[in-house]
Amino acid sequence: MASPMSAGSFLSRLKAEDITVVEVGDWEQHNRNHKGPWGPVHGVMIHHTVTSGSQRTVEICRDGYSGLPGPLCHGVITKDGRVHLVGYGRSNHAGLGDDDVLRAVVAETALPADNEANTDGNRHFYGFECENLGDGEDPWPEAQQDAIARAAAAVCRHHGWTERSVIGHLEWQPGKIDPRGFTMAAMRARVRALL
Repeated sequence: MASPMSAGSFLSRLKAEDITVVEVGDWEQHNRNHKGPWGPVHGVMIHHTVTSGSQRTVEICRDGYSGLPGPLCHGVITKDGRVHLVGYGRSNHAGLGDDDVLRAVVAETALPADNEANTDGNRHFYGFECENLGDGEDPWPEAQQDAIARAAAAVCRHHGWTERSVIGHLEWQPGKIDPRGFTMAAMRARVRALL
């Protein structure tokens, strides 16, 4: 059981990992906490946005869209490796996922296949949306992949978690494919090396 870190600690932890951070508006108070609890937190979830253009991507992730209000994550990681903070607290990024996966994340054991959607992930995961079309062809620049690993490591370092607390949306919710274009095993290896 881990309580979410404060917004100030989140910002400090990211900066301590040598990440370029961009604070967007009132990100520290922008959340969906009125829809349910934020915490206890158990891990970090990585997504791709299915968008192109950094400014547009950040705006969508901050504001959301018809049927899914923002924020859609805590940080948006653009292709240049910058982390744009768009919200803090409960955000609409994880949705319902598999309780067996959550138990594995908490225990930091191998993930089972996700075959049901019965558990509120927005409550339990920090979320990073990563600018990419998600078509398997849009490149993932090294600066962006490095920032993804550093952002995940920052959260893990604060909570004393290993890389096993970092998962992709595709490992949480049946039918999801994100992030597409690198494997989560490779990303976890990057996080492990940083930790």
